[in-house]
Amino acid sequence: MSDFNSIFDASVVGGGIVGKTAALALARTGLRVALLARAPAPLPANAAACDGRVYAVSGGTQRLLERLRVWQALDRARLSPVYDMRVYGDAHAELHFSAFQAAVPELAWIVESSLLEGALDTALGFHPSVEILNASAQKLRVSSDMAALELEDGAPLKARLVVGADGAHSWVRAQSGIPCTQREYGQTALTAQFQAEQPHREAAYQWFRNGEIIALLPLPENKVSLVWSAHTPHARALRALDVPSFAAAVEQGSERRLGALQCLSPVRGFALALCKASRLIAPRVALVGDAAHVIHPLAGQGLNLGVRDVAALARTVAAREPFRDPGDPVLLRRYERSRRADIQLLMAATDGLYRLFSWSGAVPRGVRNAGFKLVNAMPRIKRWLASYSVHAPV
Repeated sequence: MSDFNSIFDASVVGGGIVGKTAALALARTGLRVALLARAPAPLPANAAACDGRVYAVSGGTQRLLERLRVWQALDRARLSPVYDMRVYGDAHAELHFSAFQAAVPELAWIVESSLLEGALDTALGFHPSVEILNASAQKLRVSSDMAALELEDGAPLKARLVVGADGAHSWVRAQSGIPCTQREYGQTALTAQFQAEQPHREAAYQWFRNGEIIALLPLPENKVSLVWSAHTPHARALRALDVPSFAAAVEQGSERRLGALQCLSPVRGFALALCKASRLIAPRVALVGDAAHVIHPLAGQGLNLGVRDVAALARTVAAREPFRDPGDPVLLRRYERSRRADIQLLMAATDGLYRLFSWSGAVPRGVRNAGFKLVNAMPRIKRWLASYSVHAPV
C-alpha cells in the first residue's frame, strides 16, 4: 500500500464476488476504497473451460454489473440465458415458469464463477480509486470517527467504513460482536458440469425428491451445471462413486430428461446451513452477502441477495448528506432498514420450501401437490414468482 497513514473512505474485507462488487460499487460513488483480498490459488489449466461452479444471475444483478462496466466484459459465448424453468414435485406434479409469460427477457443468466471473477478483477485493476491488498487483517479497533484494521504484518489500515464481505464464517462479523443464528440443514450441495445428450433449450430443471433437490442449469454448447442438495450421508456415498456411476445417478435422479450425461468436471461438495446475523451493522461496520445471511441454494438466489446488499449500501452512501462520512451511524441504520424486508422474505421463502419438501408422509405430499396445482392455476402469481428477482431493485 502506498500510504499507511492515509485514511480510506471504505475498506472491504473479502475477495469473493460480493466483496469485489462492493469495492467497485463504492468506488463508483466517489469513495477511495481498500480491498483486502487474498490472491487465489492458481487454477488448473482447464478450469476456465470447465468450471463446475456457476451462479444464476438475476436481472437486477445484471443491471448493477452493467453499471459497473463488468457485464459488458463477459465472454458472451460462455453465458447462457434461462428462458424456462420446470420444477417437478411428488406424483409428477409440475410447475412451469416462462420468461415469455412473465414478460421479461429472461428469467436469469447462468454464469461460471471463474468468468465473473475474472471480469471483476479486470475492472478493479483499472479503477484508480480501488487499492487491492493481498493481505488479511488480524485486529479491528473502532473509534468514534474511524475503524483501524491491523494487517498480518502489523501495518495499520484506517477507514471510515469497514465492509464485511468475508463469507459465512465472517471474521469482521465476529470482531464486531454481531451474533449469528445458524441451523445446519444436514445436507451437502454437490456441484459438477456435464455434457448433455439431449438439448436443454435454455431451460433450467429442478426435481424435489425425498427431501433432496436436483437442479440442472443450462450452459452453452448444451452443457449443464448440476446442483444436487443431498442428505449428507447420501452425498458422501455419491462422491465415493466413480465418474460413470455418478453420472448414471444424476441421469436417474433427473429422470433422463436430458438423456445421457457425461461428467466434465470434478465433483465438489458444500455443507448447507441457514445463517442470519442479528444485525447488518455495528459501529463503523456494515455486513453484506454471506457475512450477513446464508440461505438454501434451492432458489439459486444467494448471490443475488448479496448483490442487492451491495447496491443498497452504495445507494445509501451516495445519497448521504455532505456532512456525513461513509461510516456515519445514521447511514448504517438507513442501510440496515432498507435491507430488512427483502432478506426476511427470501430467507423465509427458501427455508419454508425446504421444510415443505423435506417432510415425508401422505399429508405433506398432498399439501405440496395442492400447492403446485394452485400456483399453476394462478397466472398472476406465477408471473410474480418468475419475475421477482428480475425486477428486484438494485
